[in-house]
Amino acid sequence: MSLSTSNKFGKISISEDAMQTVASHAAQECYGVVDLVSRRFSDNFSQIFGKEQLGKGAIVQTVDNLIYVELFVILKVGINIEAVKKSLADAVKFSLETFTGMRVKRVHVNVVGIRV
Repeated sequence: MSLSTSNKFGKISISEDAMQTVASHAAQECYGVVDLVSRRFSDNFSQIFGKEQLGKGAIVQTVDNLIYVELFVILKVGINIEAVKKSLADAVKFSLETFTGMRVKRVHVNVVGIRV
């Protein structure tokens, strides 16, 4: 499914894969994030064969022109987990709202592990 909107420039349609890629890149650039973890079998299957995963660790869904994001991350040891989760959610929300021009309703960050 894709996100579709219309404005004075015409009809714009953005795929969920593109939004997952934006969310994943924004999350990887945040301080304290070591890696993103795939939570879908298809991602793990493609990793075995060396295929690059563009939206790794991010699941994006659109409902009624609102965007819902689920992130699965591994964080650094010794950081304030709640502060990094808040910062990560804000960064991903800003990136997606800038990219799509639509409103992000929720960014849920799941900390899967902690690594050195």
